Amino acid sequence: MAFSSLAVVLALGAAAPAFAQDTAPAAPAQAPAPAAPTTPPRLIVAISVDQYSADLFQQYRERYTKGLARLLQGTVFPSGFQSHAATETCPGHSTLLTGVHPNRTGIIANNWFVPGIGRDDKQVYCSEDETNPKSTSEDSVISPDHLKAPTLGDLLKKKNPATLNVAVSAKDRAVVMMSGHTADAAYWLKGKGFTSFEGRKLSPAALAENKALAAKVAAGAAELPVPGWCGDVDRPTDVGGFTIGTYRFPLKAGDMKGFSNSPRMDEATTDLAIRLLDEMPLGKDDVPDVLSVSYSATDKVGHAYGNEGVEMCIQMNVLDQTIGTLLGALDARGLDYVVMLSADHGGADAPERMKLQGVPDAARLDPSLTDEGLSASVSKVTRITPKSGPLLYGAGGSGDIWLNAGLTPAQRRKVIAELVRQLKANPQISGAYTAEELKKVKVPSGHPQDWSEIEIVAASFDPTRSGDVLMMTKRAVVPGTKAVPGYTATHGSPWDYDRRVPMLFWRKGQVRMEQAQPVETVDIAPTLAALVGLSEPAGTWDGRCLDIYAGESDSCS
Repeated sequence: MAFSSLAVVLALGAAAPAFAQDTAPAAPAQAPAPAAPTTPPRLIVAISVDQYSADLFQQYRERYTKGLARLLQGTVFPSGFQSHAATETCPGHSTLLTGVHPNRTGIIANNWFVPGIGRDDKQVYCSEDETNPKSTSEDSVISPDHLKAPTLGDLLKKKNPATLNVAVSAKDRAVVMMSGHTADAAYWLKGKGFTSFEGRKLSPAALAENKALAAKVAAGAAELPVPGWCGDVDRPTDVGGFTIGTYRFPLKAGDMKGFSNSPRMDEATTDLAIRLLDEMPLGKDDVPDVLSVSYSATDKVGHAYGNEGVEMCIQMNVLDQTIGTLLGALDARGLDYVVMLSADHGGADAPERMKLQGVPDAARLDPSLTDEGLSASVSKVTRITPKSGPLLYGAGGSGDIWLNAGLTPAQRRKVIAELVRQLKANPQISGAYTAEELKKVKVPSGHPQDWSEIEIVAASFDPTRSGDVLMMTKRAVVPGTKAVPGYTATHGSPWDYDRRVPMLFWRKGQVRMEQAQPVETVDIAPTLAALVGLSEPAGTWDGRCLDIYAGESDSCS
C-alpha cells in the first residue's frame, strides 16, 4: 500500500510540468449556429391533452419513447400557465387558439347559470345553443355562439377562405373552443360514435371511423398492458367504500361507456384525425391549414381514478404511443407541419391518497359550501326566501354563485353581504369576491405565477355571465363532497396544480430548446400565427409571440 501510494505521488509529480506549459492547447472548433426552418409550415397541428398538468408531464417525461419523446426534442416550456381561476375544460380550451383569457372569450366555466332564462333548466352549457327549444344543459344542441373571440383557424380563414379548419375530440366543447366559428369539419363523440353540428352530414371518414369503433366495442378487449415502470404506483387506495389505483381497463363486449372512458378513446380520436388528413385534404397546398386534436382520456382517467395510480401510468404510456401514431401518419404523407401540444388545465389527485402522500390538509368540499348548503344558511340569517326556485345557484365546482332572479335590489344586497361573510368565515375558503369588486380589477400582463388571487379570478370573470359572488377554495380542497365510482378527483381551483401545464412546439429541422421561465397558453396563438405569417392588430391577443427557435433565428420576426 505504501509503495503504491508513493508511485502515484511520483507519477503526478512527473506529470505536473505538462500542465504548466506556456502554450495553451488549441480551443475546440465552435459548432455552427443551428439553422431554423425558413419557410412557413403548411399545417398547424394543435394538440390538447385534457387534464395534463405540468406535474404529470414532469413525472412521466423520462418514460416517453414515442410521440411525446419526439416533441421533447423541440421547444419545451415546462411551466405554461392557464392563468385564470376557472380551470375547467371549456375555459381552458378557449384560450389555446384564441390567445385571450376567458374574461374575453366569454367562456367562464363548463356551465353557468342564467337565473332569468325562460326555461326550467337555468343552467347553460358552454357550447350550447340555448335558444334552440330542443336544447338542455344535459343534452345540448352544440354551437360556437358563446365564444366571443376568434380562433387561429377563424383568423386564417378570414385572411384566405381556402384555409381548412378541422377539429376532433371525444368532447364537443374541446372541438368548438379550438376550431371556433368556421370549422370545415368538426367531430366529437356522442352516444355510440362521432357526430357533428346539427344539420351536418357525417363525412365518409367519420362514417368509416364509427364503423371501426363499433367493431372494437363489440369485440371487447383484455386488460391494457402495464409498463414495468408503473410498479411504484400500482397499489390500491381506499376512497370510502371502494378502491382506486390498480384498474387495468378490461373492456366487456358491447361496453361503449367503458371504451369512451378509457385510454382507447384517444386511439379512436387519432384514427379519425388520420382519416381526415386524407379526406380534406390537409396541408397539401400553400395555404396553411389547422388540425386541432384534443385527447380526453387523461381527463376521464384522472376524474375516475386520480393521477397517482396505475391507471394514469397506463394512460401516459398509451398517450405517448397514440401521439406517435399521429406524427407517423403526418410523416408518411410527407407533410410540412408544426406541432403544438398543451393542456386545458391540470388536476388534483384524490384527497384520500394525497393525505397518504404527505398532504395533511387535503379534503373534499364541505357540504355547507354547495348551493343547497349556502342557500339554507344564508336564508336562515337573512330570512329571505324567493317565491320560486332556490336562493342561490352554482357554488362548488367553478366557484361562481348566482342569485335568484326574483330578488329585489335590497334583498340582493343583503344576501350578497351575508354570503360573503359566511364564505370568508369558512376554513375551506381562501377568498370570496363580488362581481362589483371584480369589475374594477385589471388582468395583469406579468408573470402569471406572481398574480394575486383576485387577479387570477378576474382573468376568467365576464360581467355578463359570471356569478354575483365567486368563492375560491384553499389549496388541496377538492370540489365534490364525496367520492363515487367514476368520479374521485377533479380540478377547477386557482392553484398551481390546476393552472400549470406544459407547452411543447416541434417542427422538422428545429433544434431542441428548453425554457423554464413561466409562459401562458394565450401565447400559443400569436406564436403559431408568426410561423405562418399572420399579422393581426395590436390588442388581438392577450399573449405574446414566443421565440421557439434556438440560436440567432427569431421565429417571431
